[in-house]
Amino acid sequence: MTSAEQLRSRLLGNQPSDVVWGWVGPLVIAFVGGLLRFWSLGRPDQLVFDETYYVKQGVSMLEYGVEMRVPDSLKKPDELFTNGTPDVFGTEGDLVVHPPVGKWVIAFGEWLFGAASSFGWRFSVALLGTLSILMIGRAARRMFGSTLLGTVAAFLLAFEGHHFVHSRTGLLDIIVMFWALAAFCALLIDRDRSRAMLAERAAGLAPGSPALGPGPWLGLRPWRWVAGICLGLAAGTKWSGLFFLVAFGLMTVWWDMGARRAVGVRHWFWATLTRDGLFAALAMVGATALTYLVSWTGWFRSRTGYDRQWAEQNPDWGWSWVPDPLLSLWRYHQEIYTFHVGLTSDHPYKTNPWSWLVQGRPTSFFYEGPKQGQDGCAVEQCSKAITSIGTVSLWWLGVVAVVVVLYYWLVRRDWRAGAVVAGLAGGYLPWFNYQHRTIYSFYSIAFEPWVVLAVVFVLGLVLGRRGAPQRRRRIGLVLVGSYLLLTLVIFAYFWPIYTAQVIPQPSWSNRMWFPSWI
Repeated sequence: MTSAEQLRSRLLGNQPSDVVWGWVGPLVIAFVGGLLRFWSLGRPDQLVFDETYYVKQGVSMLEYGVEMRVPDSLKKPDELFTNGTPDVFGTEGDLVVHPPVGKWVIAFGEWLFGAASSFGWRFSVALLGTLSILMIGRAARRMFGSTLLGTVAAFLLAFEGHHFVHSRTGLLDIIVMFWALAAFCALLIDRDRSRAMLAERAAGLAPGSPALGPGPWLGLRPWRWVAGICLGLAAGTKWSGLFFLVAFGLMTVWWDMGARRAVGVRHWFWATLTRDGLFAALAMVGATALTYLVSWTGWFRSRTGYDRQWAEQNPDWGWSWVPDPLLSLWRYHQEIYTFHVGLTSDHPYKTNPWSWLVQGRPTSFFYEGPKQGQDGCAVEQCSKAITSIGTVSLWWLGVVAVVVVLYYWLVRRDWRAGAVVAGLAGGYLPWFNYQHRTIYSFYSIAFEPWVVLAVVFVLGLVLGRRGAPQRRRRIGLVLVGSYLLLTLVIFAYFWPIYTAQVIPQPSWSNRMWFPSWI
């Protein structure tokens, strides 16, 4: 091997060579997962849970460019909206507490299929949910150097109930997940490309030699800019997307630090900060901030958006050097922040983040109890429900897997475990600072891909190394295959309460395994 090849092997490790199968496996699983998500997507043909906000706001974005307020004088606006009168808005902008990107995403489906189409309300989230299956399969293949494990990751996400329900409901949280996962995938590509470039440019220079110095500059690294744009779209959907920027920014610079140290840069810490860290901050923070600001274009162009004219109406407030539109936006953000930190009202599905991984209190999105002769009910009492219960085989093993990846990151210094920890830190850890707030277990969809990757990490250990004895590998394959079969069976069992099927009430009760699930 040449010196460049040796460095490349050290920096990148094993990379699978089965290019075609590396796409075929995740694509097939994504296709099947997509069929399940799009099948009867318009059921039920009425607003579900918080669709009452975001679906209607999507229509408002199409009509007015901003979220308009539904007048208090309008009685039963959801019924009007569902029954073919989507323009239920007044003349004033509404104080909405989430940025506009997610509403624009939902509005795309409404633009394609019409505001009255319940299929259109959910089209965009179903599309993003399907794409995320392919993305996590490709990300896992890149991380673990295994097409099999990449396909396993896609399988686990495709047949995970929490993800499935979100892929069929017009909410914002799966949109946050999608953009965060897209940013993560972009940074994985950047890691491989920058390390290959570093190996090529550092080849032939003795480790620690003056000629090597701080190591070569690795260019503009466009995939970091892509990650920044994606994180701007995540934050432009919900502010919680900003936490991924912090976690992933530290992660990508940490990777650079390890790469420069591996090629023999003497002062690798300072070299990373000067050659990589500053440019990473510019690319990711800059692109995120600019993308977030651009996402408010509809509000900037309007005259009716909430607080849009606030600076003009309050000229003595101060900061006269700031343009009025930006000052008004700042005021709007102050009001949003005040709402979020003060949200402590009680709710039957309010949960603590400690319970999210174990599925302690899943959120009921929709429930009706038709009686015999109603809505196809053939017994005395039926249930028709949509409940965001995660596939417990994934989440319960995920509790163990989180501990495993923490050990492999802190003790074994495994970069793959560290990448999983970064995703969990960005999507899960911040919520522990808001335990006093009214928060819900369905927020966990935002970090679910990294729970899947943690489980795949453990399944890779169960499977065994490539060079392990054949008997050991066979046992591993049987165990992993059995686990996947169990996951599929559990998903199929809960499918009726993921899709609002009319089933006998005792059958619904049998699926409520714990009192806290009711």
